[in-house]
Amino acid sequence: MAPPARTLAPVPPRLWRWAWIALDALAAAAVVAAVVLMRPASGWWVWCLAGLLGLPLAVRRWWPVPVLVVVLVTTATALVVGIGVEIVVYVVAVALYPVALSSARAAAWGLAAALGGVLVPGLVDAFTTGLPLVPARENVESFSTTPVTVTGYGTAVVAASWALAWAVRTRQRHASQLTDLRVARAIAEERLRIARDVHDVVGHSLSLITMQAAVANHLGSGREAALRTIEQASRSALDDVRTVLGGLREQDAPGDTAGSPGPVDLDRLVEETRAAGVAVTVDRADLSRVPAGVRTSAYRIVQEALTNVRRHARATRCRVTVAATDDGLSLAVVDDGTPRRSDRPGHGLLGMRERATLHGGTLTVGPEPDGGFAVRATLPFRT
Repeated sequence: MAPPARTLAPVPPRLWRWAWIALDALAAAAVVAAVVLMRPASGWWVWCLAGLLGLPLAVRRWWPVPVLVVVLVTTATALVVGIGVEIVVYVVAVALYPVALSSARAAAWGLAAALGGVLVPGLVDAFTTGLPLVPARENVESFSTTPVTVTGYGTAVVAASWALAWAVRTRQRHASQLTDLRVARAIAEERLRIARDVHDVVGHSLSLITMQAAVANHLGSGREAALRTIEQASRSALDDVRTVLGGLREQDAPGDTAGSPGPVDLDRLVEETRAAGVAVTVDRADLSRVPAGVRTSAYRIVQEALTNVRRHARATRCRVTVAATDDGLSLAVVDDGTPRRSDRPGHGLLGMRERATLHGGTLTVGPEPDGGFAVRATLPFRT
């Protein structure tokens, strides 16, 4: 048996922060060393320029704009003195990156300032006799010698830093937008789930209460039976509302907030429909191997279909079929009534279709060839 795969623990943000600080400090030290080693002459001013060019890079993430300003001023001085553009342009590029990363406006101003800070003194150096003040060492090649090399090299390095910051900033913006969309979708799905559950568990009982109350108004005898049905439906509705509210209070409760119904609940549905004057026959398979989520959706679809039979179909007979296979559940609620025509589907039909789609299944509703109306659904699952 192979050992379980080991997963690497995520790096703490604080460790990442210190890693970037160390990298910036290393870059600052490298700049100081490069300026000192490639200096055209020796003297205390070389060390001052090296420090002003390199050391600000260590704090560029905290004060990006002041660091860029200091680096640009020092760059102009360094180019006039004689430190080659091939060194200072990299310092400017590193200082520009956090400025360009902060916002589009800062990136535009930073790019203009960086190009101006490199190209203007570099071109002045190339065109002016007597500059740089300290000539380069003999047999040392430099990009600072001609206007073409100054312009091309300086523009390429600075633009590369700006482009990298733009790409990272764009990716961060897209990631933030994607997160917002996921949050909005989760909120919308939660609202839809709550609306669907409230409609299913409360609408069914209230529909039964309304019908029985209307019947009781026209009964001389037998009114007590109708009132008992109303009382039972009211208690059931109250229990369902409590179940829904309890599920909403539990943050980790997955799936349907109304719990997982069982065979007893389906029997109660059938009895309520029979009490409304519809003869119901049931052909039900063993649902013990069916996952709870699929079983709940199947119950809600049958519940809504039977509610519509009582309310709209004017039916006298109805057949409920629930069949289970190794890879799915199939439902059928067929009545002999005449459904009321509607130009737009109601919330119940939308809820049934959403529940079927939630499990990758299908829902079909419509009149039967020999009369009547049928609701059929398939709900795939894996055991």
